[in-house]
Amino acid sequence: MPSVVPIEGNKMNELENPSPSKNIYNKINSPRIPSSPQTPRSVERFHEIVHDARRSRRTRSSQSFGSDSDWSLTDSEFSHISGEQMRKLEIVKEEMVKKVVRDSSSETPSISRAKGKNPPAKPPVERKNGNNPLRKQSTTVTNRAVKPKIASIGRSRSQSRVDDSKESTFDNPELGPFLLKKARDLISLGENPRKALELSLQATKLFEKSANGKPSLDLVMCLHVTAAIYCSLGHYNEAIPILERSIEIPAVEEGKQHAIAKFASHMQLGDTYAMLGQLENSIMCYNNGLEVQRKVLGVTDPRVGETCRYIAEANFQALQFDEAERLCQIALDIHRENGSPSSLEEVADRRLIGLICETNGNHEAALEHLVLASMAMVSNGQEVEVASVDCSIGDTFLSLARYDEAILAYKKALAVFKTHKGGNHPSVGSVLVRLAELYNRTWKVRESKSYCENALKIYENPMPGVPSEEIASGFVNVAAIYESMNELEQALELLHKALEIHNDAPGQQNTIAGIEAQMGVIYYVLGNQTESYNAFKNAVSKLRATGEKKSAFFGFVLNQMGLCCVQLNALSEAVKLFEEAKIVLEQEYGPCHPETLGVYSNLAGTYDAIGRVDDAIDIIEYIVVVREEKLGTAHFDVVDEKRRLDELLKETGRVRKRKTKSLEILLDVNED
Repeated sequence: MPSVVPIEGNKMNELENPSPSKNIYNKINSPRIPSSPQTPRSVERFHEIVHDARRSRRTRSSQSFGSDSDWSLTDSEFSHISGEQMRKLEIVKEEMVKKVVRDSSSETPSISRAKGKNPPAKPPVERKNGNNPLRKQSTTVTNRAVKPKIASIGRSRSQSRVDDSKESTFDNPELGPFLLKKARDLISLGENPRKALELSLQATKLFEKSANGKPSLDLVMCLHVTAAIYCSLGHYNEAIPILERSIEIPAVEEGKQHAIAKFASHMQLGDTYAMLGQLENSIMCYNNGLEVQRKVLGVTDPRVGETCRYIAEANFQALQFDEAERLCQIALDIHRENGSPSSLEEVADRRLIGLICETNGNHEAALEHLVLASMAMVSNGQEVEVASVDCSIGDTFLSLARYDEAILAYKKALAVFKTHKGGNHPSVGSVLVRLAELYNRTWKVRESKSYCENALKIYENPMPGVPSEEIASGFVNVAAIYESMNELEQALELLHKALEIHNDAPGQQNTIAGIEAQMGVIYYVLGNQTESYNAFKNAVSKLRATGEKKSAFFGFVLNQMGLCCVQLNALSEAVKLFEEAKIVLEQEYGPCHPETLGVYSNLAGTYDAIGRVDDAIDIIEYIVVVREEKLGTAHFDVVDEKRRLDELLKETGRVRKRKTKSLEILLDVNED
């Protein structure tokens, strides 16, 4: 059987192995959706509205809760029940508890009244028949039969009163807001989240009884808080059905508040899916929320623009750059129409669309948007924010090979960060990594290593309060530079550190999969195929679980895992992986894209190795035709593919199928 000659195991061919390290590096460093296990910002505003609504119903005031900021996604604090209401609730609760205690202590007097005597200090003790020979047997039997029966009746009546009292306690509608506030107070203090969950679930039951099957905004708010508590405990899957239920409750036709509730439910559900790494489901929820908002507010409302930018960030993280750019442009148009030329909303839009254009390869457009955003920030006195934009401008100059301008932008940002955040802040480390990447590209390895070492000093001894994700991201970025320097052991050590920091966190599965895939590439180059296979297998399983089965990144990882299987002689598994990668990349890039053709080449070589020579010939013939059209007949890739094809044709005795072209096409003659 012929060997798999076309698949070069130790040589990382750029075409047959579609940019593995570069794509993995870009994937794990994509921006995250700004969400957290706590209640999302849009939901917080909805909760304020519900509290205001409840207060207005109780005081019969004419206060309106449909203000212009009801749909805002800006940060806000939870508003709580007023002090007067809290005092009333505390009094009600104490009276209920005292009532339960009084009823439970009334068991003994009820027995004594049944006998018509004063209550004895101790209940009478029955004596056995043998202790008193003068007592009649019948009297003893009668007394025995009656006494327990009377006591049993007394106890059952008393117990029923206690049960009724407890039942009436939890039927009181005032207790629902009280329990919910207690739960939220515990969460805000960071104390006993499980107790907070218990209180929130009890409040949910009370709100359900009070609603009696009707749409209740109080119940929706309680479900939001319960879901947020589940998320804070890391139980994201338990939060999802609760939020799905909160979407079904509001009736949009009943008013603006119900529309706000449904919008908030969609957005919180989207954030929860994002924390699980299920970006496709997350974006779908965000789009549903956007449709609700547009129907009520109209398509040109500034709050719709804010939501468009929020969803654009989610699409950016999911590597759907075209959709992200479209939504961000909509947001930019809305904010330019409604605000001043240098409004903060427009600045945020331009900054995001600049990053999208940069990632999508449109560097000139990115530079234009970023410079305009920087100028607007300077006029608003946002010095630290300007430094962040300067970093992005430096990235664009670096992509355009304008290295001197990139250095100036980076060093300007570095000076601001050191002044305002301190020399040991991760922001300083991120600029040092950028400078290391720049000097590495210009073959100044010594300077590049120096910047890497300075950045690692910051990441290995982080400041208190720095999110662990930033430290892990820093290790990954430095590892990518060491990998490009061919210092693979050092890169592998840093990736292991990043993996330990994430510790298989539920909301970081995509990032962890990217790190594991990058480790798989390094193990592959080092020749450790077993470790490489295990790393790729873990990455693929995480990407499948998080719904990333349709992304180009998933196709790249499948291709790399297939190459690893070829080296381990697991050819049947390699065929399945290449076939799946082929389907994914055809959907993402099309059948003529160089990345897709690289997978075709690997699949053809594996078909050849397992004896499916005819299938291999068909694929290579297609590759030769496409590459001849795009690269010309003299290109070395075309020559190599023709050689492979000729060898297979000789083995089978077949002749190459050639598509003939008419003289008019060859001479480019216009029939007109």
